[in-house]
Amino acid sequence: MTTGTFSVNGRTYAKPVSPVVVICIDGSEPDYHVEAMAAGRMPWLSKVLEWEGSSWPAHCAMPALTNPNNVSIATGRPPSVHGISGNYIFDTELGEEVLMNDKRFLRAPTIFAAANEAGLDVVVVTAKDKLRRLLGAGLVEEGPALDGSGEFVAPSRRGICFSAEKADQATVEENGIGDVLALAGRPLPDVYSADLSEFALAAGVEILATRGADLMYLSLTDYIQHKNAPGTETANAFYEMIDHYAGRLAELGAIVVLTADHGMSAKSDDVGLPRVVYVEDEVCRILGIPDDAQANGLRVILPITDPYTVHHGALGSFASVYLPEGADHEATIAALRDIEGIQEVHGREAAVERYSLPADRIGHIVVLAEAGTALGRFAAWHDLSGLDAPLRSHGALGELRIPFLINRRLPTPDLLDTPFGDPARIHNYDAFWVATTLVAEEESAS
Repeated sequence: MTTGTFSVNGRTYAKPVSPVVVICIDGSEPDYHVEAMAAGRMPWLSKVLEWEGSSWPAHCAMPALTNPNNVSIATGRPPSVHGISGNYIFDTELGEEVLMNDKRFLRAPTIFAAANEAGLDVVVVTAKDKLRRLLGAGLVEEGPALDGSGEFVAPSRRGICFSAEKADQATVEENGIGDVLALAGRPLPDVYSADLSEFALAAGVEILATRGADLMYLSLTDYIQHKNAPGTETANAFYEMIDHYAGRLAELGAIVVLTADHGMSAKSDDVGLPRVVYVEDEVCRILGIPDDAQANGLRVILPITDPYTVHHGALGSFASVYLPEGADHEATIAALRDIEGIQEVHGREAAVERYSLPADRIGHIVVLAEAGTALGRFAAWHDLSGLDAPLRSHGALGELRIPFLINRRLPTPDLLDTPFGDPARIHNYDAFWVATTLVAEEESAS
């Protein structure tokens, strides 16, 4: 291990003297681990929090979605800095709705790229492949880093970045590592399964055990959380599995952080049907648009949309609305606020200020649903045939609260920089700073 520091995006990180592993448990509201510990299913974490660890209330970045928050953790900054405002956006330059899963959308280098260039051994393992190209920027040839002028440059050294979803396709040339299935000792997992997350964790453990790493990021999938509430047997078994691998990482000497990209909320009524506000229909009603919304200049973007919609049907709780030319923005905002199930509605400038969003990658209006309500475009646009359980989803303030736990006893940092709602001190994107710099400061003071 090395000593010293490296800096990126205005923050300074201590080079760790012990391996640092951040585990992002996708969709993990705090009640999941609370219930699992109460049931005796997370013995390692229970022991850590009793004797040697720290746990603080924390917030995710907004919107409470996978891509924006994984990239926030990876850059140490909110979307206003790194530019990833959703899984899916309306690209105004192309005039098309596109997935934000390519490095061209990044506006800031990652911690991983900076650490890699500073000589650290960096490993990133994602469950889903949609994150690999974003998080791997600066580690492998396919994903070069941004330099200080915003231009992409090839990394001077190589790290490791691959996904569990396509672990069978990983090569040294593309991903910095090959033969991943043999390494993990597991078959290729189904993308819609708990096995996808377990594969990522198992691979991380084997990499740390056999070749070591300085910085490691393991990003899981929220398949279980979309279908199972906290305290259920399936959820508890999943968190027991996470506890097992986190404990093994700690046994290998790692500083381990458990956090999440977002929480999760039940969004169905008493008989199990999705409780949905169809935003495009509502705005058409407000503006008097009779049909063909897009032909009339109206476009509603649901940034939760991605290639993996089976478990949520593209129904989240955050929507971005592009209004027709000449539409009364303030009147539309006021009318949307009166709809049952809507928690907040903001114009672009207010949303940018309150939620640290990039102004050019959101609509004229953003709409946030209450925790128990989902947002859709219009009913026919959503394929809900894959929903085999009551809808659970995310995107807004109801899914803001997340866990933040570390296996080190530390003073409470006061890092909250955006008043999203409930009191909190830190964000998920402080994870690597806490695990490197705050740990180093505390160890040097003791």
